[in-house]
Amino acid sequence: MINKGDKIPEVNLVKATENGPEQVSSSDYFAGKKVALFSVPGAYTPTCSAKHLPGYVEKAADLKAKGVDEIACTAVNDAFVLGAWNKDAGSEDVTMLADGNGDFAKAIGLEMDGSGFGLGTRGQRFSMIINDGVVEELNVEAPGDFKVSAADYMLDQL
Repeated sequence: MINKGDKIPEVNLVKATENGPEQVSSSDYFAGKKVALFSVPGAYTPTCSAKHLPGYVEKAADLKAKGVDEIACTAVNDAFVLGAWNKDAGSEDVTMLADGNGDFAKAIGLEMDGSGFGLGTRGQRFSMIINDGVVEELNVEAPGDFKVSAADYMLDQL
């Protein structure tokens, strides 16, 4: 599993944009800026939609006031689903990074087996502060919890 001080591994992600999906490499995306990244098991799932994404939308200005350049959400969903979710419940302040095949979740060692719920392999619920491609803070939730990956918790770390 990735740890504080580690560099984000090189993986391709797909950024959901107004003009459609845009491939980005993790090294390019995270270079030269401070990113508040949070991961959800899936767009439109209950905790993700009711608490996780709304918390980052609500606290976006506060995070940016504390030095965050960009807020990003990742999930093992395709860019079309993440784009629709952001349009329905998100904000222009949150960039959606699709990890459709789970390559990012696997590369950082934070994949989970959601097959018991019909979800297949997904990414765990977590958050990170990434500064110029290096993990400064890492907050991984225990299964079923929603505490340490919340926007409020991250604000206290900045």
